[in-house]
Amino acid sequence: MKLLIASDIHGDLESANNVISRFAEEGCDRLLLLGDILYHGPRNDLPEHYNPKSVISLLNKYRNIILAVRGNCDTEVDQMVLNFPVLSDYGCLFLDGLTVYATHGHKYSIDSPPPLCKGDILLGGHTHVPACIGFGDENYYLNPGSVAIPKNGFQKSYMIYENKCFTVKDFNGNTLLTKQF
Repeated sequence: MKLLIASDIHGDLESANNVISRFAEEGCDRLLLLGDILYHGPRNDLPEHYNPKSVISLLNKYRNIILAVRGNCDTEVDQMVLNFPVLSDYGCLFLDGLTVYATHGHKYSIDSPPPLCKGDILLGGHTHVPACIGFGDENYYLNPGSVAIPKNGFQKSYMIYENKCFTVKDFNGNTLLTKQF
């Protein structure tokens, strides 16, 4: 199973198109969206290519390959227009013997973790900053950054999972972080 993991599209059509292009180029099987799909939220500037209606149309074409969790900017209204589930606060993935707890990051984080077992992985977005941080009982927190509104000087980025390896890349093809389990 090869996943493309993206977070914080915030209604930016160019970024959503970039994600779909990379999904195809990377030869991925599934697209995991870590929330904040359509709206920019009150703390963020309006993305340059803000067009949530077109993002809806684009992503709905890929509804059969998308797994998604709810971000702090996602609401019941979003579920009315998106043809794939987006309202779960988390999802548990079992990948090649790894247990991955996928969430947006506004409810569950390193500071407020879900009930993790030894060695489990917490995967979240929300901060718009790529991360690979060990914590707890041999746990790891991984963050792909943001595909639309990166922060702290980072570039727009996404993550690839394959064969127990998580790799964060920018859209210029540069590897920002890698964690092999």
